[in-house]
Amino acid sequence: MTLTLTVSDEVRALAPGFTHVAIEAYGLVNGPSTEATSALLDDAARRLAVRLDGRAPHEDPHMAAWRETYTAFGSKPSRTRNSAEALAKRALSDAGLPRINVLVDVYNAISVAHLIPVGGEDTDHIQGGMRLVRATGDEDFVTVAGGEEAVEHPDAGEVVWRDDAGVTCRRWNWRQGPRTRLTEESVSAVFLLESLAPMPVADVERAGAELAELLEKFSPGARITVHPPE
Repeated sequence: MTLTLTVSDEVRALAPGFTHVAIEAYGLVNGPSTEATSALLDDAARRLAVRLDGRAPHEDPHMAAWRETYTAFGSKPSRTRNSAEALAKRALSDAGLPRINVLVDVYNAISVAHLIPVGGEDTDHIQGGMRLVRATGDEDFVTVAGGEEAVEHPDAGEVVWRDDAGVTCRRWNWRQGPRTRLTEESVSAVFLLESLAPMPVADVERAGAELAELLEKFSPGARITVHPPE
């Protein structure tokens, strides 16, 4: 892997059933949402409704596991939901899923259809390797508040993704920072699919394979590598 991804021993101890699949992609073509990506999101919402069969997203065993893990590191899961649960709630609402751009629409569709947190980072804006760690509380998380750049700090013990420049995503996969977000200009990315027990690893691999196929469809000629689960 050109980009190194490491999970700290502290995080492994907190969530021994954690597995992630990383997909590296270069030569991507991004742009505004299209009718095709919009249809993909609509289909994902339909697949989600079938999967849940009338249940609320947080009642799904995988989402329940994420809630337990968020509670274990001091976050309130009903207020700061993992990214998959938050998207699922939007998918089932009257407002529906947001349309962002082609790449984000594609990975959001996979997240909703499989009910698994999926994120995308622009590797051209990542400094050094990415690490999943428990924060000290001193790290910088650069975000935007009221249209202005603002610096926040994670809670001590909070699980965060970070690189050499600071935190890239708070509360594991709750809020991504704008620095590494995929924009319409992004051409290189790493996509992360994250799961906890009781979700079978094979299910995460299937979701990753489907995401890779969609990336190839929307960015013909892109160089895409799906790494084994870790």
